[in-house]
Amino acid sequence: MAVAGAGMVTVAGAVLFIPGEQGSQAAGSAPRAVVQGDPLTAQEIARASTIASAGSREHMAAGQVKLLYVERDDDKEADERRRADAYLYDYSADRLIVRTVDLDRGTVVEESVARGVQPPPSKAEEATAAELLLAHPQYGGGVRESYARAGGRQLRSAADLGLRGLIFTPAGERGPARHCGIHRCLRLFVRLPDKTWLDTSRIVVDLSAKKIHTLEW
Repeated sequence: MAVAGAGMVTVAGAVLFIPGEQGSQAAGSAPRAVVQGDPLTAQEIARASTIASAGSREHMAAGQVKLLYVERDDDKEADERRRADAYLYDYSADRLIVRTVDLDRGTVVEESVARGVQPPPSKAEEATAAELLLAHPQYGGGVRESYARAGGRQLRSAADLGLRGLIFTPAGERGPARHCGIHRCLRLFVRLPDKTWLDTSRIVVDLSAKKIHTLEW
């Protein structure tokens, strides 16, 4: 989220200075030591991501597991060490894996695994959902046509779309979407260049099955 005129950007719990008056002033001052209650720095997020992913690289390369995001660990009972929680999702087994990384020691100190737990989608998952939507034989062409009308140019990739994803939990569905909640499924909202939104109210993207479901009502 950009903060207008403040010279900084907040990304996943990290505050990064960008060019500008305040950014230049901050660059000229001595860096303050990171303490326990501070947000994770970009370097800490990258370090935690690498450490937490080390045991899943083969599955991540195959697309079976993805790192969703990294957050600061706020366990008040922990010691004063800097720790981060890395959230990974195993689509092949529909498991949420949370690995707590001790950033000082460079090791995973805790791991929990749960099924049926669906944290908010990551930006990478929203992009994957859009790619599945564009590849769909029925809906893909419609998205491209709507984009061309709204933007006056052809859609190059899912990166051209404005995306917002929400977790879908079924409520009495009888079709394939009934598996959502166990499977990881998204409702994907797509914004076009003219700021209008596509009507995707009946579309559910199943990231576990890599399929598109159409809700019936």
